[in-house]
Amino acid sequence: MHKPPTVSDIAEAASVSPSTVSRVLTGNSPVHPEKRAAVLAAIKQLNFRPNLNARALVRGKSMAIGILTQSMASQFYGELAQGIEEGLAGSGYHPIFASGQWRRDEELAALTMLVDRQVDALIVLGGSQSNVDLSAISAQIPVITVGRTMPGDERQCLRVQNYEGARSATRHLIDLGHRRIAHITGIPAHNDARERRRGYEDALAEARLPVDERLIAEGDFTEQSGLLALESLVARGASFSAIFAANDQIAYGARLGLSRRGLRVPEDVSLVGFDDLLTSAYMTPPLTTVRQNMLEQGRSAARATLRLLAGEEPDLAPAATELVVRESTARLRG
Repeated sequence: MHKPPTVSDIAEAASVSPSTVSRVLTGNSPVHPEKRAAVLAAIKQLNFRPNLNARALVRGKSMAIGILTQSMASQFYGELAQGIEEGLAGSGYHPIFASGQWRRDEELAALTMLVDRQVDALIVLGGSQSNVDLSAISAQIPVITVGRTMPGDERQCLRVQNYEGARSATRHLIDLGHRRIAHITGIPAHNDARERRRGYEDALAEARLPVDERLIAEGDFTEQSGLLALESLVARGASFSAIFAANDQIAYGARLGLSRRGLRVPEDVSLVGFDDLLTSAYMTPPLTTVRQNMLEQGRSAARATLRLLAGEEPDLAPAATELVVRESTARLRG
């Protein structure tokens, strides 16, 4: 294995001093255009890769923003990530992504890795990591959260109207005449799942309908969990004419389960999701869902992070939700 090239190797190849190479790498001082061009040519020729941590020590910044997501394979987190990349474009900062896989221990490992990389700030997308851990990190570097709050640091939290969206989805089903409405939850430890369940239960209470625990099944935001939860509801013998799923992916799985049981959507069972993923308008039938703009949330989180790094207020407004009525819901027959 060849030894990686050093700053001295670059200096020798470019016929300049090592200090000139360092000035080009850090950008802290002006360098004559001809010398700069020679250094850049030598860097390319020798395939030089500067040590990020060493450069961070020299500059005082890593120019990296750590992003704690849950799963890069998820459409939801993928759209958030795209929005963050768009929001950071042209700023000189680049994102470093790490996934928590919806597990607290994995989240902590990912956060530790990002902090060890000396990122200049963190954007935390949901998750179940304790507020104590996040507040401790927030005391060291700027932290912006999306879809969760940090007590005492609410101005750095992008709140999503999960409760309001879930309440409107459930009321939509009630207005269509449904009285036996099942709910497939997200991961109970996640704030957005808890808020969506609370919106569902409050909408029932407002309509003077009882909350029947037999109609509530636990999911984990994945398609498979939606399928399994549907099977669980049927196995209990629970009677229902509509389902409110905690997210679109759960709704996709529930839709498959209904089809396997010979139940039609919406003729036999109405179905509502949450998120309005890009594929939801193209499922059969197109899914009624609660829309939240993940791209714009990502952009807002990135802009707020840049403001914090500049010593300014993050200026985060709550992310609105909107009920999008498509063809997966219908008035109860009979």
